[in-house]
Amino acid sequence: MTSKYRKKGAKKAEKKGSITRRWIWNNLGIIGLVLLVIDFAVIYAIQSYYYGASQQYLSTKISSVTGVLSRYAQDADLNFASEMRSTIENFSDKDKMELMAINSRGRVVLTSSGFTPSEGVSMPDYESVMDGKEGYWVGKVGDETIMAVCVDISDINTEYNAIRVVASLEQIQDTLVAYIVGISSICLGILLLLLVTGLYFIRSIVRPIKQINATTKKFAKGDFSIRIHNESHDEIGDLCVSINQMADELSNTENMKNEFISSVSHELRTPLTAIKGWAETMCMEADPDMVQRGVHVIVNETERLSEMVEELLDFSRMQSGRFSLQCATMDVLAELGDAVLIYTEKAKRENIRIIYQEPDMLPFVYGDKNRIRQVFINVIDNAIKYSDPGSTITVSAEEVGNMIQVTITDNGVGISQADLPRVKDKFFKANHTRRGSGIGLAVADEIITMHGGTLDITSELNVGTNVTITLPTENHLRKNV
Repeated sequence: MTSKYRKKGAKKAEKKGSITRRWIWNNLGIIGLVLLVIDFAVIYAIQSYYYGASQQYLSTKISSVTGVLSRYAQDADLNFASEMRSTIENFSDKDKMELMAINSRGRVVLTSSGFTPSEGVSMPDYESVMDGKEGYWVGKVGDETIMAVCVDISDINTEYNAIRVVASLEQIQDTLVAYIVGISSICLGILLLLLVTGLYFIRSIVRPIKQINATTKKFAKGDFSIRIHNESHDEIGDLCVSINQMADELSNTENMKNEFISSVSHELRTPLTAIKGWAETMCMEADPDMVQRGVHVIVNETERLSEMVEELLDFSRMQSGRFSLQCATMDVLAELGDAVLIYTEKAKRENIRIIYQEPDMLPFVYGDKNRIRQVFINVIDNAIKYSDPGSTITVSAEEVGNMIQVTITDNGVGISQADLPRVKDKFFKANHTRRGSGIGLAVADEIITMHGGTLDITSELNVGTNVTITLPTENHLRKNV
């Protein structure tokens, strides 16, 4: 099933494509389209400008010719046909454009160049002006692009319908081509620059992401020895630092978990071996004293196993979020006294003295008495475990402000300054030579935190440890709620 899901995931990744490909199609594609639209818009604007200027220039020229012809037509002493011919043939700008006269039958009869065009030549501008529209046309005659402007003069003389001026647009076309090439080159240059800078930027993101991907796959397989090397000081760099820190924490957790499994296995093996050994001895021995001693050992070791299993269950509930409290008004002194009483005899057997400085009275606490007693038992048990024969453990309680403070001090082996910040971490054991699972303090700290209190530890190696448990009084807790 796992390989099947991985294959599906790989196929989805292929369909989605890489970041580079998506960036090219999405961002660069849109930018390219925008540049293309700008390119066409600028070229169209330039062409419109040149064509408009040319049309205005031709219209000005043909208007001046029309004005001259109007004056000729009004002078009765002049021969209009002769003056028309003279005006056309002597046109001052005939080296730039060609002036034509079109008769009433729609044929070009006079030209400034002296060459009459073929009868089949199309003249859309003449047709437009005869229909009462603007006489303007741009098109091709052969391989040449031309512009023609035509004006109706039938109201001046009945023999002629119109005069027409035609100019070549080849120079303008060459200029437009130069503009097209220039603008297109600029757009293409911008696009290439964006492509190069974008790919460099994308690469600066994709490369560390690929490295992160490859590294996290190794993390998934349990290899936490690899680290991501990234010297950038941006979000990617922060992500790499966070992943490396995560790997450190996972590696530490993995090591602590392995040590925890090894420690728990040893802790379970020791009482089980004792139980099995004494059970076999009792089967073979009939001595009542030996049987009594064996039963006593089996009961003690069974109780030890039960406590360890209960710790594991509490830790499992805490990790899964099912750890709950049954809170009610409770007497802290009663629970603390029970915990001290439970371990007084055990401490005597190990030649350790417990001094309980019990106050006369303390305010009530709102909490789970079984869980609070569990914390006291755990801390006192730790004090005994990490103390040598002949040591002294002091237990005291007092009201400080609106808080109840329980202090348990021993002069045992102590905790090094390097290990002290981690003693409340799950699976962590500062001293592997002493029995214990390494989760008791983690559970105790969680219980006290859920009650709104704190569990603080100070210690010095080979000097001793001081554990201070602080809980809010019931009245103080209700005021804050």
